[in-house]
Amino acid sequence: MATQTGKQTLWQQYKTPILLLGGIAAGSLIGVISPGLGQTLKPVGDIFLNLLFTIVAPLVFVSITCAVGSMANMNRLGKILGGTVATFLGTGAVAAACVLIWVNLFSPSAGTNIQLAAAEVGEAQTAAQMIVGSLTVSDFPELWSKSHMLPLIIFAIITGFCAASCGGESSPVGKLLMNLNDIIMKFVGVIMTIAPLGLGAYFANLIGEFGPQLLSDYGRSMVVYYPLCLLYVVIFFPLYALFAGGKAGLSRMLKYIFTPAVTAFATQSSAATLPVNKEACDNIGVPKDVSDLVLPMGCTMHMDGSVLSSIVKIAFLFGIFDMPFTGAGTYAMAIAVAILSAFVLSGAPGGGLVGEMLIVSMFGFPAEAFPLIATLGFLFDPAATCLNAAGDTIVSMIVTRLVEGKDWLEKKLTACERT
Repeated sequence: MATQTGKQTLWQQYKTPILLLGGIAAGSLIGVISPGLGQTLKPVGDIFLNLLFTIVAPLVFVSITCAVGSMANMNRLGKILGGTVATFLGTGAVAAACVLIWVNLFSPSAGTNIQLAAAEVGEAQTAAQMIVGSLTVSDFPELWSKSHMLPLIIFAIITGFCAASCGGESSPVGKLLMNLNDIIMKFVGVIMTIAPLGLGAYFANLIGEFGPQLLSDYGRSMVVYYPLCLLYVVIFFPLYALFAGGKAGLSRMLKYIFTPAVTAFATQSSAATLPVNKEACDNIGVPKDVSDLVLPMGCTMHMDGSVLSSIVKIAFLFGIFDMPFTGAGTYAMAIAVAILSAFVLSGAPGGGLVGEMLIVSMFGFPAEAFPLIATLGFLFDPAATCLNAAGDTIVSMIVTRLVEGKDWLEKKLTACERT
């Protein structure tokens, strides 16, 4: 296996991300040269995204139910779930420390001249309502919406427990679920064959419709935020991969991370990236029971990019309203709000906007502040989603090390070479 990989050309190793980037570049060029044509291509991009979105709920339910239902060792399940939450919190804390240092060095609001327009924030939910709405739904059909990922995950875990107690993977239902899982992954492969065309059309419309806004007064914040995301990826992703699997882990992460990263950046959706992440984890060698649990949870709970985004938004508003963004209390509140909006509210319908409402209300900003950070949310979302979703693959590697030991990947590669 190692010898074959060594002989592969650059095209053979990175064919999929190269095609995706080529499609995005071509679409962006169309959007710049002919905005009208770019907007005309919108239906093509929408078809691709709709195909990805419609497979997400079945993929999450079947993969989690299979993973839990076929797991004879419940201690392993506990280790996977505990390791997943601990890793999410750990990487989120690292992201929070990085962004607090960064915004104090480079203010995201410096030189900005924004005229505030009146706007209404809307009626805020109570903490109890947010928790109930994040964890549960009121009717069974609502589970099958990509807007209710966390309730679907909880439902799938409970279903998996019940399946395990009624025969597990050897039962008729267990066999059916395993077969459905294989069918769904084949379906994902079919969808990805049209990904370059779909993402190219999506970006042609995006640039054609919103391109001029990218050079507005929000440009300073983008200049602060996007290099921060790039530094985080360049510095911490390799460190996480080294911790997870040593040099082999770093090598395989670099080989397979680009497709999920490009897909997440282009679609601005962790849910849409989930099928691609699953393929990446399989190629890296992450055990299926780990990726089947970690990746769906990551869609709603992995927060690195969202923490960076939220704290930059908060620092931006502090600068706009001439308030000093300093002090341990302010920093602690900023981290708490960032984690809450990313860790909990992302599972609720309209979680991004609810999180921005939370920022406005928790810090006592006027209602006019809401459209400011709502716009920033739109501009920041590609990079934030890229960090969140691509990072899910690396978290899966870290959790595997926590569950199986530091030599898990070496054993996996050795076993593959023998077969």
